[in-house]
Amino acid sequence: MQWMSPLPLVYLLLLLLPFFPGQHGEENKFTEWSTDIISVWEGDSINVTCSKNSSENEVGTYLRTRTTRTNIVYVSAKNTSNIHPNFANRTKYSKEGRNLIITVHNIQKSDSNIYYCSSYTKKNGRHFRRDGKSVTVVVRAKTNGVIEQSPQSVSTQQGESINITCVLKSSHEDEEIMLLKIHMQLENVLCVSSQNTSTISPTFANRLECSKQEEKLVITLHNLQESDTDIYVCAAALKNSSLTVSESGTMLLVKGGKQTVCSTSSLAIYIPTIVVALLLSALTCYILSRIDMKNFFQKKKINVVYEDMSFSSRSNTLVRTNTYSNNN
Repeated sequence: MQWMSPLPLVYLLLLLLPFFPGQHGEENKFTEWSTDIISVWEGDSINVTCSKNSSENEVGTYLRTRTTRTNIVYVSAKNTSNIHPNFANRTKYSKEGRNLIITVHNIQKSDSNIYYCSSYTKKNGRHFRRDGKSVTVVVRAKTNGVIEQSPQSVSTQQGESINITCVLKSSHEDEEIMLLKIHMQLENVLCVSSQNTSTISPTFANRLECSKQEEKLVITLHNLQESDTDIYVCAAALKNSSLTVSESGTMLLVKGGKQTVCSTSSLAIYIPTIVVALLLSALTCYILSRIDMKNFFQKKKINVVYEDMSFSSRSNTLVRTNTYSNNN
């Protein structure tokens, strides 16, 4: 009988291993919003870390603002620097390996902005730019603000709705309340005048409702999409005054549809079950191939030779004559 080699089982295991869940805490993950947010009080200090190019062709690194397109700090590969006048007396920098660490002291309310790093290299006479991850800096004034906002953060599924509330602490003449997107895409989402006339961005047409009661404005965003992920800030445009922005803002994260979650969880349940069933089938076939099935199921025969010999022996004993008696 030829036995089945165990090598096919090994090959089967190797083919099916990718379907098993990770053994190191790995799991399917959704893409998350990775932008850093720094929230500080006026007068505090912040650190912003920029990753530099390790190439010999490095030219320098910038720290910039996204909303005003202003260069705050520039540090060259030769360690020379240029700092914006508004930050010159309160900004320092240091290099640690491939990182450029920029420290800004005595933060002011006007420093609230979205900052990002840009590193430049030069090759064959051409300059190449690489932008790093952005950092949103929110500076909270120690005095009472003019406008309040809630909630500070919301995480929801695609297709759902949320409410954002803006409240003016006092009544002002010719006031306008606005909701702004300030991170992924600068956009005026909603503007409500003191006469309660509203202007809605085309992006949220047929997806936005608002209701105003005295100095309180409740904004409802419907049928949210992943592209709506952003920071939303209430702002007030007051007569004979600059634009006043909420100190907190609302960080909105819209995750993918529920169908993706269900399909992923279903695969996680059924794939291991199928794999186990296949392995059991292969193991059963392997064991059965090593057994002589014909001999195992064949009915045992009676030992005929033993029976015949026993009968012959008994017959000889019965007819045997007594030789000793005849001789006498």
